[in-house]
Amino acid sequence: AGAGAMLAALAAAWSLLAAAFLTALLLLGRAPARRPDGGGAVSGLFQDLIRYGKTKRGCGQRPGWLRLLQVPKRWFTHFYVVSVLWNGFLLIWLLRAEFRGESLPSWIQHMHRTLGRDSQSEDMGNEHFSALLVLLLLWLHSCRRLAECLWTSVFSNGVIHVVQYCFGLGYYIAVGLTVLCQVPTNIRNGNELSVQICWYHIVGITMYIWASLHQHRCLAILANLRKSKSGKVVSLSHSVPFGDWFESVSSPHYFAELLIYVSMAITLGFQNVTWWCVVIYVLFNQALAAVLCHEFYQKNFSSYPKQRKAFIPHVF
Repeated sequence: AGAGAMLAALAAAWSLLAAAFLTALLLLGRAPARRPDGGGAVSGLFQDLIRYGKTKRGCGQRPGWLRLLQVPKRWFTHFYVVSVLWNGFLLIWLLRAEFRGESLPSWIQHMHRTLGRDSQSEDMGNEHFSALLVLLLLWLHSCRRLAECLWTSVFSNGVIHVVQYCFGLGYYIAVGLTVLCQVPTNIRNGNELSVQICWYHIVGITMYIWASLHQHRCLAILANLRKSKSGKVVSLSHSVPFGDWFESVSSPHYFAELLIYVSMAITLGFQNVTWWCVVIYVLFNQALAAVLCHEFYQKNFSSYPKQRKAFIPHVF
């Protein structure tokens, strides 16, 4: 009962984060043209916390104290460095525990019992292997995004708020712990791992690969807008992207991110409530960023394709 309560609390925490971003999205919809310098300190702080990079432009002159609380957008790279190291660490220990029967460090076992399940937890079907797969997918996703930040993307001189930066660092630690909490501890007490490939593993991994390929293509399209044919960076300005999913939405890389997390929910067998709460959080988080990007394109490019949606093709 205690384990169930902790998992419920974890789901509630992700739900609260999702609700916060939904609220921000609704507030933005009510006052899309509000400017930080015309709406007071509270409005200015709100705008500064939800916008980053190019979407901060056109919001008026921010107060000096707000400009002090910003870091370069290229520091996004740090998010994936943290994720590769942290989630790679968790993955290595889980693999050793699952396949070699080694014990996890005591602090991880204590943290697992605190956040998730105690040693008496029963394994429900194949969920331990499913969670291991999801942690692997999360780590691979972080590795790819880190590589793209280092060798594909071309960052402008845009900035992000220091709160957004700290939140991003903490996010990848929290999401890894969320996966860890789905693994019953009794499986990691010397028992052999029963590897059973299920149909939802195949569906989830197939969707993961498909969404990841499209996300990479779209990020490459954005980067190539600033490069010459030889691959040399020639501009840091913004242009209208075309090709792949850009023909349907303004921010297909955000839509692909949502699909990647949905694919992980499928890999967990559809019924993991906690992870679906994570998916809902990603939905509203990415939707907010997509709406702001869509707004930027429409304001700055008069011939911007009118058929494009902001986030979800043909829907939103």
